[in-house]
Order: sequence, then structure tokens, then C-alpha cells
Amino acid sequence: MLAHMTRRLAEVAKKVGVSEATVSRVLNGKPGVSEGTRQAVLTALDVLGYERPTQLRGERARLVGLVLPELQNPIFPAFADVVGGALAQQGLTAVLCTQTAGGVSEADYVELLLQHHVSGVVFAGGLYAQADAPHDHYRMLAGRNLPVVLMNAAIEDLGFPRISCDDSVAVEQAWRHLASLGHERIGLLLGPLDHVPSQRKLAAARAVAAAAGADLPQERVGRAMFTLEGGQAAAAKLWERGVTGIICANDPMALGAVRAARRQGLSVPGDVSIVGFDDSAFMTCTEPPLTTVRQPIEAMGRAAVELLALQISGKAVAPDELLYEPELVVRGTTGPARR
Repeated sequence: MLAHMTRRLAEVAKKVGVSEATVSRVLNGKPGVSEGTRQAVLTALDVLGYERPTQLRGERARLVGLVLPELQNPIFPAFADVVGGALAQQGLTAVLCTQTAGGVSEADYVELLLQHHVSGVVFAGGLYAQADAPHDHYRMLAGRNLPVVLMNAAIEDLGFPRISCDDSVAVEQAWRHLASLGHERIGLLLGPLDHVPSQRKLAAARAVAAAAGADLPQERVGRAMFTLEGGQAAAAKLWERGVTGIICANDPMALGAVRAARRQGLSVPGDVSIVGFDDSAFMTCTEPPLTTVRQPIEAMGRAAVELLALQISGKAVAPDELLYEPELVVRGTTGPARR
């Protein structure tokens, strides 16, 4: 028992960067320790998986769960960087939960975060965006009144505040850009049928096409997983159907569309044009550099943390959706339609 306590003191002291004596003072509730150091020690206890002393268990941990679907798409590490930094400025520590194929599920992570007495959870790109996915863990969080913020479009009636990029504006910008270059056979590369942001993108594309007296037949709408490989497979079919410009649901899919075009002997942007979505890292380094619609992730991430901090402090936050306007960034994958 004594050895366990000594090891605990040493590990917490190393994690925080203070002496074991300071950790001991915090655990025994003795004075002479700054509030910042005290909170850092308690947070370290939580992170390392140690039980708090009985007299300190009534205090909520200064931990916040940040649940992401993956890290391979560069947009999610970028969100983690912004949200983690904004949380630190609020005196909160992010606990990163990343799903892997066949690994820990989103619902499992929620259970784990509740065991660590987190003060709140920020979700980005989660199952809340898919109508046919399981949502019981969200309703459990709502039932516990735990502060939660969702980043990007969600199904209705979950009751959480949302910070979203305006999918409709993104598609309108991309479609008008391609149309201005003379493209008439414009296609979309989207996620699954039940994916809310993809539904919004499709509705916006049909509306902007109709306003221009054009149409968007189903054969020009591709569906795929949000990966380079998925984008390549779906785009290959669209190129075969005579599409000359594709608007993609994310940047990896757009890079897949570039690869598919080259495999078919098509020049980008000489023969076909491609627009991505996100403006994630390294899109200026592709060949050619990717034309894409930029999500304002800095503003969105900071707003999400502000909404979460308000809830943690006990203030009421309406379960509304705040829409942030994206920006078309024209680079090298779009050009005039070949006549």
C-alpha cells in the first residue's frame, strides 16, 4: 500500500512538474499551494487513472472529452489543435478520443469519459451526423445534463448546441465557380445517404442548378466513404459518365478524384476540374494544388469551446446551430471546360 502511494506521488509529480511534497499537500488538503497547481495535480490524478481522495471527489475534474472519428483526414488533427488550445486557455484539459476500425466505439468512449468525471464533451464528425447510426449515448449525456457541443451538422432533436460550417454556401460557391468556367456536366461526390452534411450539400446543389435552369440527375451523384480510396472509386464512375467537374465532400475524396482522372488518361485541370472541401493541411502541396472550400476551423473551434465553457459555468445555452461561412480557395485543380 505504501509503495503504491509513493509511486502515485512520484507519477503525479512528474506529470505536473512539481515536487512530491507539493502533490502530498494537495492530496491532504493542506494550504500553501496555488489554485493553478492544485487543479493541475487533480487533473493529473484523473488522467493517470488514480482515485481522488474522498474529500476531493466532490469537485468535477477539469477534463473535457474531445471525440473524433479519425486522425488520417488532416482536418481532424487541425480541429484537435484549435479546440485543445482554446480549452487550455479556459483552464481545461482535452482528453482525445479517436475511433479506429474495430476498436473502441464512440459509445465506449462516452462511458470512459463519464468514469473520469469529465466536465463536458466536444464531438467533431461523430455519429450524430448519420441518421441511421446509434444515438443512445447522446441521449444519455443529455439526460445527465453534461455540457456537450457538436461540431458540424447533426440529426434533429438531440438537444445540443452545434457549431457548423454552412454546407449550402460551400456547394453554392463551388458550383458557381465551376459553372463560370463553362462546366455544364457537374457532379457531386458525397458520403452515405443518411449523412446530414451530405444531404445538405445535395439539396444546395440541386437548388443552385435549378436556379440556373440546369438539373442534377442521380447518375452525377457519387457516394463513397470519406477516404482517398473511396473518392477514387466513386469518381472513376463519374468520369466515365461524362462529368467534367466534381464537387467533393472532403479533401481526401478530392485527391482520390484526381488519381481516378489520371488513371483514365484525363488531365487535371485540362480535361476535368475538381473542388474539395475543408482546405486541410498540405492541400497547397498537391500536384496540382487543390481548389477547395475552406472551413473556418479556428473560429469554429473557439466558438465550440466558448459554448462549452458557458455550460460548465452553469449558464444556459440554447440548443441552436450556429452556421459559419466557408471560403472558396481557387488553386490548380479547376480550369475552363474543354470545348
